[in-house]
Amino acid sequence: MRAIRINNLNNQAKLEFTNIEEPNVINKNDIKVRVYATSLNYHDLGVVSGHMPTQNGRIPMADCSGVVEDVGSDVTEFKVGDHVISTFFPTWLNGSPEVGDFSTVPGDGIDGFAQEVVVKPASSFTLAPKNYSHIQAATLTTAGLTAWRALVINGQIKKGETVLVLGTGGVSLFALQIAKELGANVIATSSSEAKIARLKELGADHVINYRETPLWGNKVLELTDGKGVDHVVEVGGANTFEQSTVACKVGGHIALIGVLSGVQAPINTANIVIKQQHIKGLVVGNREQQNQFVNALENYSFYPIISNIFKFEDLEKAFEFQKNGEHFGKICVEY
Repeated sequence: MRAIRINNLNNQAKLEFTNIEEPNVINKNDIKVRVYATSLNYHDLGVVSGHMPTQNGRIPMADCSGVVEDVGSDVTEFKVGDHVISTFFPTWLNGSPEVGDFSTVPGDGIDGFAQEVVVKPASSFTLAPKNYSHIQAATLTTAGLTAWRALVINGQIKKGETVLVLGTGGVSLFALQIAKELGANVIATSSSEAKIARLKELGADHVINYRETPLWGNKVLELTDGKGVDHVVEVGGANTFEQSTVACKVGGHIALIGVLSGVQAPINTANIVIKQQHIKGLVVGNREQQNQFVNALENYSFYPIISNIFKFEDLEKAFEFQKNGEHFGKICVEY
């Protein structure tokens, strides 16, 4: 069967296509899944580009949507034919965070889903939402769950509150859609007029062009009558964090998720202290939270925003497209 491995010899990571034997040995707690789609995340890009080194020969990709082809003798949660999605942390089933690294994450610490068939413990998957295509379902397990945990699990978002989202990547658009579904107001940022128009089409109440308004935190205060937002979905990292603290209200919640603009920068901590803000770092979520998210999606009115779909053999082109930053929503790969 087809597979893709990372060759990171001589500090030059590159993707290599190969054929490997299809796994057929099913242990009692395993399921066999045929993979139909994956989606790209910045974590995946970090791994395949060599910026987040992994074992040489690693099979990349953290996200998976597929169909169960066989089940172990002790598996009762799934049956042959079920549509399933993978989990980012296969061993973190519920409760408080139990992992502080990526050693168990598919496509990084263990082999991922850039292969046509996998056999893994049943606990490494959940059911996919009903009526979701494989492409749509493949966007949920990293970006979707991250936004869900940020706003619903950690943020306990309420109707009428205001959420600030940064940019138009997968997490930010999921956060916008979840917030609007739950009756919140949304302020978004972008530097592209075309993307600003699309954000408004998705329901953003206000959109700020951060290139025209570099001190956009003050603009957020203006738009909220000086109060600030209840929640910030902070995917930018070091170079956006200070403006996020300006934009966030007294006692507000900042979900610190991404490092797109860097990991280190001078930070004015006075805003955080004086405004008594709650800063909560998070990486995706656990299996129980994913099940809750899937169940909620079956009652929600929106579907994931798909930017572009590439073929399996064009995975490298998909990552090049991701690097350009022109996408709006999720970049997906179908097998």
